[in-house]
Amino acid sequence: MAEQEVKKVEAVTPVAPAPVETKSDVAEGKVTAPPPPVAAEKEKADTAAEESKALAVVEKTEPAPKKVSGGSIDRDIALADLEKEKRLSFIKAWEDSEKTKAENKSQKKLSVVAAWENRKKAALEAKLRNIEEKLEKQKAEYAEKMKNKIALIHKEAEEKKAIVEATRGEEVLKAGEMAAKYRATGQAPKKLLGCF
Repeated sequence: MAEQEVKKVEAVTPVAPAPVETKSDVAEGKVTAPPPPVAAEKEKADTAAEESKALAVVEKTEPAPKKVSGGSIDRDIALADLEKEKRLSFIKAWEDSEKTKAENKSQKKLSVVAAWENRKKAALEAKLRNIEEKLEKQKAEYAEKMKNKIALIHKEAEEKKAIVEATRGEEVLKAGEMAAKYRATGQAPKKLLGCF
């Protein structure tokens, strides 16, 4: 028993605890006085003093929690503790309320930002679709114009080919007629070929 000590307990007259002044008592100007000792308590103290002259074994232990007794000092202490707990619980509730308000406010702002982002995205996507549709329409129009131009060029080429074929045919007929004429008359052509 390393923590045990042997002590001699001396007789001591019981002394009432000193009054404890709380902040509210000081602010209000109240000062409490200890209750007067009672004769029965003096007799108990005398018998306790005689018994306490013996040697006793005392173990070191934690101090016992405060007990609230019926005295006005203890009552004031208990009321002060209750007031303090009440104030602390009020502060804690206020803090939780403010945190919740801040959280709700930020959630609301985040939802507003998300809605704004979605609106802007949808508007840009719609604009992109309109541009794509417009480009597709222009592409189709240009393709149609190019097909029409190609068809026109082909038509003109066919006409030119037909003209060339017609002039060739005429020249062949003319050459055949001239050859027949020269044969019939027995004359030779004045120009044999264009290169001589």
